[in-house]
Amino acid sequence: MALLYARPIASYRETRQQLDERRAEVASLRAERARVTARLERATSLEELARAARAIGYVRPGEHLFIVKGTAAWSRRHADEARADGG
Repeated sequence: MALLYARPIASYRETRQQLDERRAEVASLRAERARVTARLERATSLEELARAARAIGYVRPGEHLFIVKGTAAWSRRHADEARADGG
């Protein structure tokens, strides 16, 4: 009699495990969708577009673009001088 119930019980447990895995996958996908949706909303805001444009060198009409080079070397030199002075 027990053999008659063994296969359906095993099948039930396997199906239950698969269902739990799918639920976890769906929860993960929903979280990913929320992150992507939030990123899309930020990316289409005017502030984000302006920030991205400035990052690639665009300026607004009437503004002047200044490119400053060598700031990393200046920072290192300044840090070395501060350490030498004990500060």
